[in-house]
Amino acid sequence: MATERMLAATNTDKPLFIPFITAGDPSEEATIDIALTLQEAGASILELGIPYSDPLADGPTIQAASKRALTHGMSLEKALNLVPQMRKRGLSIPVIIFTYVNPLMQYGERRIAEEAAHHGIDGFIVPDLPYEESEEFADVCNEYDLSLVLLVAPTSKQRMIKIAERSQGFLYCVSSMGVTGARADFDPKVYDFLKTVREASKIPTAVGFGISTPEHVKSMREHSDGVVVGSALVAKIGELEEQLLDHNSRPSALNEIKTFVSSLISS
Repeated sequence: MATERMLAATNTDKPLFIPFITAGDPSEEATIDIALTLQEAGASILELGIPYSDPLADGPTIQAASKRALTHGMSLEKALNLVPQMRKRGLSIPVIIFTYVNPLMQYGERRIAEEAAHHGIDGFIVPDLPYEESEEFADVCNEYDLSLVLLVAPTSKQRMIKIAERSQGFLYCVSSMGVTGARADFDPKVYDFLKTVREASKIPTAVGFGISTPEHVKSMREHSDGVVVGSALVAKIGELEEQLLDHNSRPSALNEIKTFVSSLISS
């Protein structure tokens, strides 16, 4: 089922839009509503981030979201349990769990894969899991019909090709070195990198890290199959925290999120 969902989401001429949100930010109930709103807004795949106290790849915006979620008691187990609730409410797009090696190892690779498959989750992104150490978890994911999406950054062409061959679902192309966060512009060399990766990859490529304006989306779509939008969306959720926590004002806040997303991807 997970493979079928992923293929249906990526086997399309429509550019991929992959939003990132943090589980539990600002609450469990709001996270479910936000996920459904993003699907309505045109999301192809949902990245559900697990709040973590030491998020090595995340900039200040997503760190703040993790802090908000952890303050409200979110955990890896609770985050996994959110997905079946999303499915019951009508979420049909793939859900990829974004987490780090430390909580993954503490929870157990096989245990988390088994629970993910049971809960209607479609795969994982583990940004601090090096390609050279990813084979074992990739095999476990394969066993449970899950995708292990790998990140590729500008490096040797040979290494980029190897990463492209192992990644499943889609290939996450890192637009710039460092942590996540909105950027004003990108190094022109990124386009040569994206061309090389796209030629090497048999699966769709999506660009992330810093995609925060309609101009960014339009530019990156010319060099890839889609974009990942994280910090800009998480910042918007942070601005609307109080409204999202209030059941009465949440519909209005969700509409603001939908409008914001539409403005990004309609170019």
